[in-house]
Amino acid sequence: MPEIIGEYVDRLITTEMRNRAMNHNIIKQIYDRAREEGGGAPITTRAAQGLLARVTPGDVVFLVTGAGYPPELPHGEIDGPPGVAALARVIYWGLKAVPVYVTEDLHLPPVIAASEAAGVMVRDFDLAKHRRLGGVATTAPRDAEAYERWIPEIFDSYQPKAVISAERLGPNEVGVTHYSTGITHPDIVNFGPIFEEAARRGVFTIGIGDNGNEIGFGSIHAFMRDFHPYGRDCPCGCGYGVPSVVATDVLLPASVSNWGCYGVAAVLAFLLRDPEMIHTPRLEERMLRACLDAGGLEARYCTKRFLVDGTQGESSMAIVQLLNDMVRLNLAPPDRGPAH
Repeated sequence: MPEIIGEYVDRLITTEMRNRAMNHNIIKQIYDRAREEGGGAPITTRAAQGLLARVTPGDVVFLVTGAGYPPELPHGEIDGPPGVAALARVIYWGLKAVPVYVTEDLHLPPVIAASEAAGVMVRDFDLAKHRRLGGVATTAPRDAEAYERWIPEIFDSYQPKAVISAERLGPNEVGVTHYSTGITHPDIVNFGPIFEEAARRGVFTIGIGDNGNEIGFGSIHAFMRDFHPYGRDCPCGCGYGVPSVVATDVLLPASVSNWGCYGVAAVLAFLLRDPEMIHTPRLEERMLRACLDAGGLEARYCTKRFLVDGTQGESSMAIVQLLNDMVRLNLAPPDRGPAH
């Protein structure tokens, strides 16, 4: 049954809705290659089962996010923070584990706002770990030497059992990190070393993205170089294209990164057999508006309009409702069918 649920969850969250000025007609092909590379099972099922097998009560899960920089997006965009907040909700309430957001200072306000809208308060680690009073946030130092020390320190301090990235940009093979439009920004912090550290320590990793420039797409980098519109060349002029070289154990391409997170959360709710863990449209609206109020902007036009990657906020709410029904109906006991 988990594979049946995952099959249709995957189909829903990879329904592409994009203006033709954006990279379009790419998600199905990217998803198909990621699924093939992962062994052929539905990807949300693999991700959710991987978390369930590794994360026990009291454990830590890193949730890495944050995309967009000043001047266009002073506190980043709202694709990413609601997604990791939805995962944090299931990790905290369902797995009884501790979600730890890993981001940058400028992205922190929308992340905290989304988390608290989802019912996961952001506390200090002692309260979260030992008194089960919420999640935690840690931000990357800007100084290069401090940053290099910070990565092993957070692994030593928190001892994560899984690391999940959603809409977190990753570098290409020469270390240049791009927006989806193929341009770059001088202030992007390279979070690729976090996933290199996770790999060295045998920590389970998931990458969720919607274009190919995000962490995780290194798992299918050769394919992305040939397939992506900016696979081998890009407007920034670096000469190596936008696809990220940072690989993860599970790569989940989705039409919108938030939707990928919602898909994994939905399958986790099913595996936990807990209807309380199912995301709702009302909660989705609250999280999106909390992000906007905290300074996160929609990334298509960089405004406070109720949009996510150019799609109406109501579209995200509708996706959530469909995921909700998929899980709810399959958790309910059979109550109607052929007479016997």
